[in-house]
Amino acid sequence: MSENSISRRKFVTNSALALGGIIAMETPLFGKPVSASDTVRVGIIGTGKRGLGLINSMAKVSGLKIVACCDILPENLQAAMAKADPHAKAYTAYEKLLADKDVDAVVIATPLYLHYPMAVAALAANKHVYLEKTMTFTIEQSLDLVKKAWNSKSIFQVGFQYRSFALYHKIKEVVQAGWIGDTYSFECQYNRNSDWRFPVKDPKQEKLINWRMYKDLSGGPLAELCAHQIDAVNYITDSHPVKVMGMGGIDFWKDGRETYDNIRTIYAYANGAKATYTSVLSNAFNGYHIRILGNKATIEIGRDTAYIYAETTKKVLGTVDGVTGATVLNATQGKKTEIPYLEAGQKAVEPTVNALSHFYDCIVNNKKPISNVETGRDTAIAICMGLNAMETETTQYWKPEYGM
Repeated sequence: MSENSISRRKFVTNSALALGGIIAMETPLFGKPVSASDTVRVGIIGTGKRGLGLINSMAKVSGLKIVACCDILPENLQAAMAKADPHAKAYTAYEKLLADKDVDAVVIATPLYLHYPMAVAALAANKHVYLEKTMTFTIEQSLDLVKKAWNSKSIFQVGFQYRSFALYHKIKEVVQAGWIGDTYSFECQYNRNSDWRFPVKDPKQEKLINWRMYKDLSGGPLAELCAHQIDAVNYITDSHPVKVMGMGGIDFWKDGRETYDNIRTIYAYANGAKATYTSVLSNAFNGYHIRILGNKATIEIGRDTAYIYAETTKKVLGTVDGVTGATVLNATQGKKTEIPYLEAGQKAVEPTVNALSHFYDCIVNNKKPISNVETGRDTAIAICMGLNAMETETTQYWKPEYGM
């Protein structure tokens, strides 16, 4: 009996060790159905707040079955086991989970600095991989992970769920169809009024629990928040940034953290588009927001809705500062109109549920995910460029060896 394998029932009731029984499937999963029900057996590595959220989302996806959970914090593991399959196994070492032959695919929802080594180990174990954003912590890791994914038979998906969200598909269609014009820029923000900390009972666990506060473990707001928007702009424009400038600071939460509590970056793209990415942890006004400013119209994107404002070129003349005949109104925003993205009678599905459904579909039908190792690389590199720009106070440039 392994010290790392714990049955759900006894783990939840008294944490006693037991063997978890799993019905074996006919053949290993390599992008093909393996049983009459096409069930994909999933192991979750990292069962903190995001991991639990993914478990809740997986419960809404037919075909995904959680057969193993792994976390080094007992309270996190216990919470996950309470939601997993009744015969699921619990692990405290991810290597043990990866060695479990009853696991077909893994969802990795651990801190950023652990993404690369865990993803590499999962590919080596022939597991399909759903890796939470951001894909990797460094540019070198991104480039190497692409090679390892190419050399494997596994499906590799990165957790940028908005690529699986019909709203963003519609926005991309609208932009590429020229609704907003042929010249545009982006204004993106992801603000919170929070210290972004979690309580720590044992001081020895400070970096383990509050890893987002430390530069050797996290990229701070740019990597953990603005990453979604950087990836969305890459997706909408079918490109990546060519240069980046930025600055950040610790100006409000002076609590010993190392990562910034406010950041502002400017990204330039090959088509001439510019994008600003802002995150402030001391003000929550408008929270998550993207604006695309075109010469014909503006698109405003919220969590699950989007609106378009047509430009108007009507001139209204009047008296301004005593000057008669001055232009009072010229090229201002027009009427607000919602952009529909659902078919008649269709209900919106939470983006993470869509992404996990897509992961399942890619596995059983041997398809390439829309958020894959290459798009994950491009976004991870873009984030690293922003972090380097802020840290060194220099402009960072995309290099040919980065690919694409």
